[in-house]
This record gives sequence, C-alpha cells and structure tokens, in this order.
Amino acid sequence: MNAADSVRPAPPSLWRDSDFRRLWVGQTASQLGAQAAQVTLPLVAVVALDAGADQLGVLRAVEQAPILLFSLFVGVWVDRRRPREVMVLADFGRAVALAAIPVASLLGLLGIPALLVVAFLVGVLTVFFDVAYQASLVELVKRDQLAQGNSALEGSRSAAQVGGPALGGAMVSLLSAPAAIMASAFFFTVSFLSIRRIRPRESPPQRAERPARMWRQLHEGLRLVAGDTSLRAVGACSAIFQFFFAALMTVYLLFLPRTLHLSGAAVGLALAAMGPGALVGSLLSARLPRRFGYGVVLVSSAALADGVMLCVPALHGSSAVTIPLLMAINFVFGVFSQLVNVNVMAVRQAITPLRMQGRVVATINVVGMGLTPLGSLLGGCLAGQWGLRTSLLVTAAGLSLSPLFMALSPLARLGKTLPAVHRAAGRHAGEGESGFPEGPAGAARRA
Repeated sequence: MNAADSVRPAPPSLWRDSDFRRLWVGQTASQLGAQAAQVTLPLVAVVALDAGADQLGVLRAVEQAPILLFSLFVGVWVDRRRPREVMVLADFGRAVALAAIPVASLLGLLGIPALLVVAFLVGVLTVFFDVAYQASLVELVKRDQLAQGNSALEGSRSAAQVGGPALGGAMVSLLSAPAAIMASAFFFTVSFLSIRRIRPRESPPQRAERPARMWRQLHEGLRLVAGDTSLRAVGACSAIFQFFFAALMTVYLLFLPRTLHLSGAAVGLALAAMGPGALVGSLLSARLPRRFGYGVVLVSSAALADGVMLCVPALHGSSAVTIPLLMAINFVFGVFSQLVNVNVMAVRQAITPLRMQGRVVATINVVGMGLTPLGSLLGGCLAGQWGLRTSLLVTAAGLSLSPLFMALSPLARLGKTLPAVHRAAGRHAGEGESGFPEGPAGAARRA
C-alpha cells in the first residue's frame, strides 16, 4: 500500500444509490423466500407426504443437482447478459413453480414425484439467480465498495435467516405444509418487482452466436480458477464444506422432529437462530480483516463454525434447555460461517476481472457445490443405516476437514488488504489490465 492509498477517503455510502437499494430490497426478499422454502419444502415431504430418510435425501439431491449440471453454462450465459435480467426471470420462475405446490395439493395431485419436479425447477432457477446475483454487485459499485456492498447484502441475508425459517415453521404449524409454500412464492414476487426497476448502467454484453464461442468462454473461466492459487483454494475448501454440510442438513432435518421431537415451529425457531449470528458476522466482516488479516479471519472462523456443530449430536429429548442450546449452537455457527462467506466472496470478486465474474462464480459453484447432491444422498443413506445421532456426528466431523485444508492453502497467508485482479485474465480486447472495460465506467471501477 502506498502513501496515496493510506490517505484515500472512504467510499461514499451505498445507501444513497437508488439502484443499490433496489438490489438490496430484492435480494432480501429473495433470501426470505429461499430461507423459508428450506424449511417448508422438506416439511411438505416429511409431514404432508410422510417421506422417509432416503426420500428426503433424494429430494434434496434433486434440488441441488442443477448446480452440477448447469452452473458452467449459466456462468457463460450470465456474462453475455445483464445480471439484473437474469435475476428478474429467475425469481419470477421460482414464484410460479412454488405456487404450483398448494394448487397440486388442492387438486389431489401432490405426491413425491410432483415435489421432485418442483424441487428440480426451483434448483435450476436458483442456479441462475445465484450466479447473476454474485456478479451483479460488481456492475453497480466500485471495487473499493465491494466490502461495504457485500456486508450490506450479506447482512440482509442474515436477517432473512432469522425471519425465513421462523416464518416457514410457523406457517407449517398454523396452516398445512403445502399452503406454507406460498410465503416463499410471495417473497420471490417482491424480489422480481424490485430488481426489475434497477437501471442498466452498462451496454449489453456481446452475445456470441456460435456454440464454439460458448465452449471457449467456458474454458476461460475454468482456466482462470485452475490457474489462480487463491481461487483454486476457495473452490476446494467450498467443495469439502458443502459436501459434508449437505449430508449434515439432510440428517439434521430428520433429527430435530424425529429424535428431539420438535414441532415445525420449533424447528423453524432453532434454524432461525443462525440468522442473528450471521448478522453479527456480517457486521464484523468489514472490520476484522483490516485488524487481523483475511487469512487469520478465514481460518479461525471456519474452524469455530464447523467445530460447534459437533455439539448437536450430544443433545437429547425435548427438555426446556434443548431449544435454547440448539439456538446457541446455530447462533455461533451463523457468526463464524458468515465471516467466512463474506470475506471469501470479497476475495473472489477482487481477484476476478469484471467480464469473467459470472463464469468464475459458476466454476466455483460447480467445484464447491457440485458434490452437494452426493452429500445429501450420503446423509440419507447414513441416517437409514447408522441412525440419526451417529450419522449427525460423522457428518459434523467431516466439516472440520474444510478449515484444515484452508489452513494449508494460500488463503491462510492473505494479509489485511484484498489481493489484486488476476491480470493475465484481464488482458482482453477492449479491457485494461484490471479486467474492467476501458473508458469512464471502467476507470471508475479501478482500485
């Protein structure tokens, strides 16, 4: 850092930007819908359709399979279009797909096959939204505002983790499980209406017509992630975590109602405790790296977040202390996992050239989350063979491999400032060394 950097004034508040506020409102509503659906969709299977452990594992795997099947192609597709357009269509589609569940229930057509179809469609649209969402912020803000923007957006996601599961659980208790799905459909509609009002700031990316061009662009994203040690480490750590977390959550969603005998509302309340923790983690995420360094924060936070989940299998019964203990565990997990999420996202965005944000997000999603369907299947298989408590302990222990790998990776050596853009990938026709387009818009985003 040179002298000019040390005296550079703080970037202006993003809350003055109407388009950022629209993105924030839409993202918050979308996260509320997604978080509520994470409770209500499995409970439709477990409560309304009496699904077993293997069927729940298949349901979660079907919803996650599109990450592996489509993410790379979606990344190329998003880089050719405005992320705002993709997000609008994705949330409109998710609202329609989820609204079909109560309709099918009223018509007597709801069963596991119909639920699998809806879960797959929602999974496909979620891939589109998530890739576009993570690429959208870079188009709206300057590079030195990424930490501020990610902190605000992840803070709203944390708030959604409070309201979403609690709302989903309460709706299941008050209404039928299929009817509770309408809460998610409503929030996806709100997101659609808000994000569609964001004004375009860039000219539409050029759209190549030849299939060979898509494969070439896809290969560019793969090559960048494979060639950058930090991006490669992000993908590997994410893959380990997401595989075991998918297995753990499959068992967890059975463990809470069937072993601890918690009601739908209690399940939602316990899971909602991750939200306040994640909100605290979001607030700390813009401060702690400047004091201790990104590497120290990432490794220590990952170790604490994953380690605390080993306490869950020790809980017994539905005593007066069970729910408070569950909430405390989930709160701690929320704090430290959010510290990892926000800072990993900031590192990835800082390294990646603007024109390749979608492809890099998609590549890391494939590497990091492509194994989640197998993890969900593993969780269902373990629960059926070894029992819920033993399976929960095994999958929670597997999470600890992620911080161990992170401690041995280049991520552990990151300092107090974000790394520079990968310059080799940024040298492309019409782009400067930073990877941002030349001209006033590109110059404004350089750091």
